[in-house]
Amino acid sequence: MFVAVLFVFTLTLYFIWTKNVFSQCQKKSDSAHLITLIKQESKNVSEPLDGIRALLVIAHPDDECMFFGPAVLKLRQLGAQIHVLCLSTGNYYHEGQWRQKELTGSCGVLGIPASQVTIVDNKDLPDDPAVTWSPHLVSSLILKHIKESLANLVLSFDGTGVSGHANHIAIYRGLRYIASCCFLALQSVNIIRKYLSVLELPVSWMCTFDFCCITGLKEYRQAKKAMFCHHSQLLWYRYIYLLVSRYMFINTFQVITQEEGNFKIH
Repeated sequence: MFVAVLFVFTLTLYFIWTKNVFSQCQKKSDSAHLITLIKQESKNVSEPLDGIRALLVIAHPDDECMFFGPAVLKLRQLGAQIHVLCLSTGNYYHEGQWRQKELTGSCGVLGIPASQVTIVDNKDLPDDPAVTWSPHLVSSLILKHIKESLANLVLSFDGTGVSGHANHIAIYRGLRYIASCCFLALQSVNIIRKYLSVLELPVSWMCTFDFCCITGLKEYRQAKKAMFCHHSQLLWYRYIYLLVSRYMFINTFQVITQEEGNFKIH
């Protein structure tokens, strides 16, 4: 009996702590904080900054809602213009034609029009975890899109790629050579933290991050609806992921400093 009471008491305290941390995290996710990051990190931003123009770089259709849903929805709340660059069609199981349509449908649910979604179909960038994408090719494609979209903020994966997928990691390696704007990398966490859902928030708060995005219930439902657009990917374990993955509720980002001797936009 004592153990049960102690468990309930501890869980209650944890929920209260989570709620308190949620309010504190809002201070690191407002427009002023993000604009400050962009000004600090961008090499070619003019003064004053005339708005947030974000480029989300993903490897496969469904990455945008499986991993970046909280960030996309937060940026929309902040009035940011969002472009999506997907570097493959997701053709690993020969479903690329369908997955491209699913991506535009998902982005529509997230509030990103199809005109701001670009999908790359390049034989040198196959959807394949066994293939290492060239960082030079990745860099050149992203640079081209930054210039076209006038982006001053780029969001993508970190060096572990959240799921460890080689295509995710290749984007990070390519972005390390780009010095044209602020680069925020989505932080990977260990497998226990990854599946703690929203209860992982206090743990994130105790760790280092530069930008944080958290979904409320309304935003979570919107991100889940976007994932339902990816019919070809809705295997049984995806439903479990939607319920327990912290990436459906929490995105924490770290500013990544670019490598020396990087590429320049001309």
